[in-house]
Amino acid sequence: MSKKAVILLSGGLDSATVLAMVRNQGFEAYCLSFDYGQRHNAELAAARRVAEALGAARHHVARIDLAAFGGSALTDASIEVPTDGVKEGEIPVTYVPARNTIMLSFALGWAEVLGARDICIGVNAVDYSGYPDCRPEYISAFEMMANLATRVGVEGASLHIRTPLLKLSKAEIIRAGMALGVDYGLTVSCYLADDDGRACGRCDACRLRRAGFEAAGVADPTRYR
Repeated sequence: MSKKAVILLSGGLDSATVLAMVRNQGFEAYCLSFDYGQRHNAELAAARRVAEALGAARHHVARIDLAAFGGSALTDASIEVPTDGVKEGEIPVTYVPARNTIMLSFALGWAEVLGARDICIGVNAVDYSGYPDCRPEYISAFEMMANLATRVGVEGASLHIRTPLLKLSKAEIIRAGMALGVDYGLTVSCYLADDDGRACGRCDACRLRRAGFEAAGVADPTRYR
């Protein structure tokens, strides 16, 4: 049987590329998405499309309520999503407190149940928006914790947090995905996407995505409002 991997699948460009890479490496892909109270819920429909198109063995949507705490423009409607770019040295208001820690913890639990030793996430330290939970040192620390906190780790097996996009530019990510047959028209990255998945073209996520397609020399398949 193929090896199993749990992939955090948001429905965006990066996580779709990770899924394609994992499938290309011969893994059975178990995709995990979250309905966490985000304002851009169209990404969940995109995640379902991507999981089906790229042959995931299973796609599960976990429901958690991070909107109960707020603290982010993505979970609190009273905080405006910025559309004027990322400011150097600042953590933007689109940062969701502890989001990757919470999601990786869910993935860790599912991986133990599945007998998977690999958890994959599309964090990026090059073209990223200043989020502290996308840094290499954070991923290393979480992997260490995962092997301390689980039965499989204590019994001698190793769990790995895979970050294949960590050192790639957005253009390099897009080229890699295109080579693996990813249809980026299925994905949604926009923080302000409407219910039909159409992008605003102005938020930080849209800016990074559009610049990536331009740098890659690839036509942008994003549907804009």
